[in-house]
Order: sequence, then C-alpha cells, then structure tokens
Amino acid sequence: MVVLLQLDPFLNELTSMFEKSKDKGSVWITLKRSSLKSKLQKRKLSSAGESIEYRCLIRATDAKKTISTSVGAKDHLRFQASYATILKAHMTALKKRERKDRKKSTEAEKKESTSTTTSKPTKKL
Repeated sequence: MVVLLQLDPFLNELTSMFEKSKDKGSVWITLKRSSLKSKLQKRKLSSAGESIEYRCLIRATDAKKTISTSVGAKDHLRFQASYATILKAHMTALKKRERKDRKKSTEAEKKESTSTTTSKPTKKL
C-alpha cells in the first residue's frame, strides 16, 4: 500500500527511513512526471482546451513501507533544498556496491600466483 503524504510529513518519514536503514538495508527513491489524473480526465481536459498541470511524483520505499508525495512547480525549489539536506546528512551510510566480477579478479590472482610459483629459475652449467 502506498501512502500519499504532504511534503513536510514525507520529508520527515524519508529521514526516518534513512535512519532505520543506516546499518543495514536500502532506501529506493523514484521521481516521475505525473498529472495525478486518469487518462479519461486528461482527454476531457485536452478536448476542452484546458492545460494539464504536471507534478513530480516522488516515491520512497525501504522494502517494508512505501511513501509518496506530489510536488508542484511552486514547491520544487523548497523540496530540492530539503531533499539535498537529508541526503547530505546521511552520506555516511552510503556504501559502494560490491562488484559482481569479484570472482574474476580472485581467479586472475590465483592464476598469477600459481604461474610465479611454478616457474623456477634455471641454473646454468
């Protein structure tokens, strides 16, 4: 179930999500352009010659809970500033992803170590 929150409660909940996932876990954030109207409503508005106001739909999930909010054009600067502050405060929790080719590098190291140990210096007579 997705909970649509106002901007300030969304930012507070996002902060608590980052706090909970500090040691273990992840927070996924998606941003998407949306009019929050159905296709039928959009068709009616466009046929009537009215403009459709698009907003930014923001969703955040930590795999247990999903929250979302909608940000209009007039609030986007305030949202960006608050969002940047939250990200900066939780930068220490960011970790570099482990690469999947780790196995390849260990195999290459093994080959390198076996080639150096098997090749013995030859004595000249």
